Amino acid sequence: MSNKKVPLFHLAFPVADLEETLHFYKNILGCTTGRSSDHWIDFNFWGHQVVAHLSPDEAGRSSTNEVDGHKVPAKHFGLILEWEQWQELAERLQEKGIDFIIDPYIRFEGEAGEQATMFFKDPSGNALEFKAFRNEEQIFAT
Repeated sequence: MSNKKVPLFHLAFPVADLEETLHFYKNILGCTTGRSSDHWIDFNFWGHQVVAHLSPDEAGRSSTNEVDGHKVPAKHFGLILEWEQWQELAERLQEKGIDFIIDPYIRFEGEAGEQATMFFKDPSGNALEFKAFRNEEQIFAT
């Protein structure tokens, strides 16, 4: 294995309201902010740069696909956390009254790729998924 640093990702996504977005990503998810303007905000998303761009006509549009008996938004983003981080985030979101698209649960239990997952939307309707694997070596298990 290489000693090279894992690249960070950058994601830009549309939002309907910058103030609601700022509140959600900063106060609910715990992200810090970077640069911003009247049309966009940079967020430190667990060390990655995600940028909310004001674009009300594009925000929150997504179809769904069936996965493990749930309708998963086809367009979503999120993170793979460590198991304990995922549990802490799930508890914090539940305490804050987040309305989940898919409640926190264990997917593919007892199978290759077993994972904890949860889906919810930001105020603009953008879907987020946070997951964790008991065994990170199974992230790409078939």
